[in-house]
Amino acid sequence: MHFTKWHGCGNDYVFVNGFEENFDDVYSKIVAISDRHFGVGSDGVIFLLPSDKADIRMRMFNNDASEGEMCGNGIRCLSRWAYELGLVKKKRFSVETGAGILYPEILEDGNVRVDMGRPHLLADEIPVMGYGKGPVIAQPLTNEANGKTYTVTCVSMGNPHCVIFVDDIKDVDLTGEGPHLEVDAHFPKKTNTEFVEQLGEHHFRMRVWERGTGITMACGTGTCATVVAAILNGRTKDYADVDLDGGVLHIEWDGKPESHVFMTGPAVKVFEGDYFG
Repeated sequence: MHFTKWHGCGNDYVFVNGFEENFDDVYSKIVAISDRHFGVGSDGVIFLLPSDKADIRMRMFNNDASEGEMCGNGIRCLSRWAYELGLVKKKRFSVETGAGILYPEILEDGNVRVDMGRPHLLADEIPVMGYGKGPVIAQPLTNEANGKTYTVTCVSMGNPHCVIFVDDIKDVDLTGEGPHLEVDAHFPKKTNTEFVEQLGEHHFRMRVWERGTGITMACGTGTCATVVAAILNGRTKDYADVDLDGGVLHIEWDGKPESHVFMTGPAVKVFEGDYFG
């Protein structure tokens, strides 16, 4: 199997060209491919596939082989790769994902700006249980596993996110708290969890525990959810830069529920090769 390895702010994936490789053969090896000691090593595997609804299709799988609806860092990398392969000719095109059709644009500086669609704010859209049908903004959540109560804002960017603002992110035990929150009973489809410290009016620091993967150096949809949550809580307006473990992403949203979120950040090719496992 031929593959290429890319990362967006350290959130790294093995990419497979489904125009050439057999999906079923590769799918059965996702856990082995993702292993950082015995495989290629990655946060998961993403397939570039043909689509009858958009210019191309993306399917992403976490390193435990569970399928995710979307990956913000992954779609930036997939978009640059598809453009370099000549599978798309224009610098702005459409990508079919599990979260709907999204629209990336290859910028002149090599970064990729993605129209991520509108954020989903209603509880049953996210989904999150126990808060009625409306938005879940700055609400208490007590986790039964660790007994802690958090103030959470929940957002879906096609996949569920639980955003928690903290005074000092260095005090967060991400390894200890992330697993409990991922499977909290309030989240019927599990959740990604973002712990966020505000550094300035348009500047935040975020760390993430990703559903199905664990700690990653960045999460594109989680960064979008973070800025949406910050705007909903009156912490910022219109845009913000978010410092992640692996880099910085720029997010724009005007605060209107029907408006789209835009994400801009890097997409870096690391290497390519052949996997023989």
